[in-house]
Amino acid sequence: MFLVKLPGMTIQLLPDHLINQIAAGEVVDRPSSVVKELVENSLDAGAGSIKVQLEQGGRRAIRITDDGQGMQQHELRVALQRHATSKIASLDDLERVVTMGFRGEALPSIASVARLDLSSKHASDEHGWSVRVRRGDVSEPQPDSVQAGTRVSVEDLFYNVPARRKFLRTERTEFNHVDLLLRRFALARFDVGFELEHNGRTVSALPPAHEEAGQQRRLQRVMGKEFLDHVIRIDEERGAMELQGWVAEPRYNRAQSDRQFFFVNGRAVRDRVIAHAVRSAFQDVLYHGRHPAFVLYLRVPPETVDVNVHPQKHEVRFRDTRAVHDFLFSSLRRALAETGSGSLRPGSGLEQGLSAGPAYASSGGGGWSSGQAGMSLPVSEQVSAYAAVLGAGMPGSADSTGIEASAGRQAGEEIPLLGYALAQLHGVYILSQNASGLVLTDMHAAHERITYEQLKSRYSSDGIRGQRLLVPQDVRVSEAEANLAEEKSSELHSLGLVADRSGPENLLLREVPALLAQTDGAQLLRDVLSDMGSQGKSERVETGANDILSTMACHGSVRANRMLTLPEMNALLRDMERTERSGHCNHGRPTWIQLDMATLDRLFLRGR
Repeated sequence: MFLVKLPGMTIQLLPDHLINQIAAGEVVDRPSSVVKELVENSLDAGAGSIKVQLEQGGRRAIRITDDGQGMQQHELRVALQRHATSKIASLDDLERVVTMGFRGEALPSIASVARLDLSSKHASDEHGWSVRVRRGDVSEPQPDSVQAGTRVSVEDLFYNVPARRKFLRTERTEFNHVDLLLRRFALARFDVGFELEHNGRTVSALPPAHEEAGQQRRLQRVMGKEFLDHVIRIDEERGAMELQGWVAEPRYNRAQSDRQFFFVNGRAVRDRVIAHAVRSAFQDVLYHGRHPAFVLYLRVPPETVDVNVHPQKHEVRFRDTRAVHDFLFSSLRRALAETGSGSLRPGSGLEQGLSAGPAYASSGGGGWSSGQAGMSLPVSEQVSAYAAVLGAGMPGSADSTGIEASAGRQAGEEIPLLGYALAQLHGVYILSQNASGLVLTDMHAAHERITYEQLKSRYSSDGIRGQRLLVPQDVRVSEAEANLAEEKSSELHSLGLVADRSGPENLLLREVPALLAQTDGAQLLRDVLSDMGSQGKSERVETGANDILSTMACHGSVRANRMLTLPEMNALLRDMERTERSGHCNHGRPTWIQLDMATLDRLFLRGR
């Protein structure tokens, strides 16, 4: 019930048509939102094929036709009433929603701002029925020749709300929004066929894809062949949570986030927790300003996620936010780490006939022969800087077996993943030969990643060391933050932060992380408390430490124009194969590329 009170006027009920127009402001804002609501209804009706027809980007007309179960005559008028739905009947149903729609607002809201015709035929009826809605008036059902399923025609969107119509964009822009929406639906439901027609021309037609081959074809149509060539398959499970889908290896990245699709229980969503988990997983393998590409499906028990957060249902709220974040982050991080040097996974498109070399377990250290003076890096002037934080020198020496074992191929030995070194080009690139062809490696970028992972491993194993302040620092915070600092004191201590409460809105900062001793400790404490308050945890200390370790690794790695011997080059290649995420340096640049024999043959026109 909507009541209005203005000065000098009595409280009165708003008419239903005006109520629907107000609701339409939340549900319907452009043609794509109309298509979204109607396609979701089609999916909930069990449709196996859905056709979307647009005129002038949807500004002039939108028609949705499906082959779902349809509606009976008496249901047509009911479906056009506010909050009329067949999908929930109680609060328990609302807390376990598995359908795309459930609010019962879409049809009456759309009908209040456009001319709407609704036609449907139920399998039990001899023929179909249709109703028309004009300015809130619903006609009596009339016989219709519609086949099994439902057809909804929406014309002249916002014809009766000129102020809203002025906010619509160009025909091309509105069409692009619908096209992107249909791509999301096509990725969410491989079992349903989708067809898009614009101004009488078929733009795309995707048949149902029940088999894996068909799903791969649809994935390629929507995401592009290059995505499929660089894809990593995700299939993880933890308790009642499941994560499946595809993520592109870091070397395939985008200038925009236009190849990111995430689904929760089949519903496309935008969520800060999800976005942060994905961004964190790609933190030190993606070039600055670039975006990863992925199609991911998270399944959780319906009662653990609230989808009734926004009228358009594109936002969700998880009951255990931290558990979901940690599951997503660890799953993606592990998948990226397992790609090793160059993401040579089945189906990645990078192996190109490359024989799978021996499996290389993470060594956690390893590296350079103590007998190779030039390879004992980082350089000596860096050691004292590391010692202050790590308590010892950089792990830079290993036994000489690495070089001796890789100095040349032994009889019957399989060729390693990155092959054996042939030469060095301009003191920058290592040229090596593997079973597939030629590998070019940027030796500085490669060694930078190796050094960085070694530093992180040592830093992680030793824990975050705190540094006592000579003079404790008074930090002004809110009362809520002061309470949180007391509650989370042990977690703060594990991050190298020690702060005691000295007043209702004051903390006394006594210790900061040693690696971040030169930063603003008071601001660091405030930022960490802010993260803990909103996310339940904070990664600022770890991120800040990793930034410094990344800089140290960059300065401590072998430089360009440093001439290496073949054993040194082979030692570097073997360390790359043992190091996680070695396909990219700390800044996201690729460390190596593969040129297989087929590619080289094409360059020289061999076989033509």
